[in-house]
Amino acid sequence: MAKINRLSAKAIKSLPNGFHADGGNLYLTKKGLSASWVFRYKQKGRVRELGLGSCVDRSLADARRLAAKMRSDLLDGRPLIPLKLSNEPAESLLLRDCALKLIESKKAEWSNAKHAQQWINTLETYVFPKLGSKRPDEVDVMSVVDTLSPIWATKTETASRVRQRLEAILDWAIVHGLRGSDNPARWKNNLERVLPSPAKISPVEHFSALPHQDLPQVCQKLRETDTLTAQLLIFSILTVSRSGEARGARWDEMSMDRKTWLIPAERKKERRELSVPLADEAIELLNVRLGFREGEFVFGAKPLSDVAVSKQFKRVAGPYTVHGLRSTFRQWAAEAGRYPEHVLEKVLGHASKNQLVSVYQRSDLFDQRMLVMDDWAAYCLRG
Repeated sequence: MAKINRLSAKAIKSLPNGFHADGGNLYLTKKGLSASWVFRYKQKGRVRELGLGSCVDRSLADARRLAAKMRSDLLDGRPLIPLKLSNEPAESLLLRDCALKLIESKKAEWSNAKHAQQWINTLETYVFPKLGSKRPDEVDVMSVVDTLSPIWATKTETASRVRQRLEAILDWAIVHGLRGSDNPARWKNNLERVLPSPAKISPVEHFSALPHQDLPQVCQKLRETDTLTAQLLIFSILTVSRSGEARGARWDEMSMDRKTWLIPAERKKERRELSVPLADEAIELLNVRLGFREGEFVFGAKPLSDVAVSKQFKRVAGPYTVHGLRSTFRQWAAEAGRYPEHVLEKVLGHASKNQLVSVYQRSDLFDQRMLVMDDWAAYCLRG
């Protein structure tokens, strides 16, 4: 294990100019009379640095405490936000600073912890090299076009997300008085005049969905495999839940006597609590898992990885995705033709597309959804 706490407060004053490692990603950089702390780490093979302040303003103990927190954030997959931004005068903020402040303010509403890091990664790759060091009021339409053009035709979906994120950053700057009311990254009546429509140059690609006729055979293969990932997949299929929701399922969310799985709002993409009816087959699977209970999670001591679950599914189903299973359910329900549309939308956890229904339909339709889930389970496991 790499040694940490190599430096001492007394020895710092006598160190020569240069880069001095304290261990644990913490470095002291010294040049002449100035000395400051730096947190150094690797991301996608590139070395990155974040300043932690000067030795005058921050003690060695404080720097070590901050470095420990940043190491923890890295391990948990959280983005590292430069510390200087919390006290930076608004008028001195660059576009990069505005982006990081916006990300920090939005993290609470994002259901996926990786979402913030995805923002950081795309901005670091496509935006910051050209626009990151500009003030928000220096960004104009042509600089936005120059940033997006290299990837607009070849990576259209990514480019569209980059544009949306850049628009949100500049909106943040407008609200905080850092530029006028115009937003050069806006699409309507703006960039649509100079860039081709994404819909015309890149066809929409949906998640590859297993044909519902093949599902009973796939479920049979999963039951024969009987691994933890196979059990999780069957549970996810029977409940028509997203992979992340099933992987993070906890025992305190389950009510076996009421045949209900209550997914809290913070774990739902829609940010609404959902009470999922459990068919008898799902209850049987939970009873099996009870015999192997290892803690708070239903499927293992800690949540399984998305990669492990996807690999298991491909082994039994071929070139189809786990997320596409929700489309498989919709395909089956459409062909069955006996379930109301608004009930199926509730099964999937969606709000009704019919605004009038949304206003007057306050019930969660649990009993009707239970009938659908019973039929679905019978089809999946008995064809």
